[in-house]
Amino acid sequence: QATGLGGTTGAGHSSDQIESMEPVRERVIRVTFNADVHSSIQWNFKPQQSEIYVVPGETALAFYKAKNPTDKPVIGISTYNVIPFEAGQYFNKIQCFCFEEQRLNPQEEVDMPVFFYIDPEFAEDPKMAKVDLITLSYTFFEAKEGQKLPLPGYQ
Repeated sequence: QATGLGGTTGAGHSSDQIESMEPVRERVIRVTFNADVHSSIQWNFKPQQSEIYVVPGETALAFYKAKNPTDKPVIGISTYNVIPFEAGQYFNKIQCFCFEEQRLNPQEEVDMPVFFYIDPEFAEDPKMAKVDLITLSYTFFEAKEGQKLPLPGYQ
């Protein structure tokens, strides 16, 4: 869960570190959300918000919605990506539905939370000086029972 397709994200920190983070209020970042489904799965999948504004060092909560419109149970599994890739190291997910099998019964619809923060060190990195937009993108694939997705880049 510590990696995405291209933008490697941070593995997160302990709750003590999260509680003691100092938000960088003058550095507002727009986070947009993208949702895709692979042709192997017939789900409807979309973000519930198109964008939110966050500051480094502050936690944020976003939701995606998935629906299985078919008449049979379907197991899905998702990967994610952060763009620009260089920002991925500062993007930390505390809770996420990625890399875990999600079973949806026929016609079932669920809300899936993503709880995250951008590391305060983002604001100190000269390479991030012009970055004010980050896109979090998820892609769902159909999974077979018990099948695990390999973590990209770590074979």
